[in-house]
Amino acid sequence: MGDKGLEEVFSRLSQNLSRDSLVQKTTDHLLNRLGCDRVVIYYFYAKWEGQVTFESLSDQAYSIFGSQGSDDSFNQEYAGLYEANRVGLVNNLEDAAIADCHRDFLRNLKVKANLVVPILVKRGLWGLLIAHHCQKSHVWTEAEIKLMQQSAEQLAGSDSISSN
Repeated sequence: MGDKGLEEVFSRLSQNLSRDSLVQKTTDHLLNRLGCDRVVIYYFYAKWEGQVTFESLSDQAYSIFGSQGSDDSFNQEYAGLYEANRVGLVNNLEDAAIADCHRDFLRNLKVKANLVVPILVKRGLWGLLIAHHCQKSHVWTEAEIKLMQQSAEQLAGSDSISSN
């Protein structure tokens, strides 16, 4: 591999480390500010297929790193809603107006309340920024929703994410 090839490899590694650092700082910050149990990034690596690639946790027992979601849980209909900048929120899983299969999926992840905002780049929906309360239900405030949206916008605007 010539100097130019090595330069490209080092550049790519530097971009990845920069992105990883930004994302981890963002999820750590949100975990602390929201006082929740888990903040994750769900990255779409293919058409509506993805997995949890980053997480910040109040306790390691809440880890879902690498989780790919439930079968057919995310389809074109949901993608369209998030591409239109939908905010998904559940204050109390047990009385939320959601499909039973979605409720069961969230129960399996130990979720009592969740907040989901899209990470939108020029190409479209890059991923989801998700906060979970796992110990008790939680009524999400406008300030918390805004903080999540601003964080997703900052992630989407970073050169290292929008170029991936």
